[in-house]
Amino acid sequence: MCEALGYIVVLEPEEDGGFHAYVPELKGCHSCGMTVEEALYNIREAIELYLEPDEEQGPPPTTAAP
Repeated sequence: MCEALGYIVVLEPEEDGGFHAYVPELKGCHSCGMTVEEALYNIREAIELYLEPDEEQGPPPTTAAP
């Protein structure tokens, strides 16, 4: 595990190579990359997009505190 933009990121190796990255606090926020560095770069972008307001759907969902 590591952190990106204040969120915990889980990195898992893929069977066919590369890494799967996801943010448990942000349902559906996933990405991947062939290296750890690429996966982290991509998940940062995914987090930013996830949190970006959508004009059609309104503000992003909030997460509940544990």
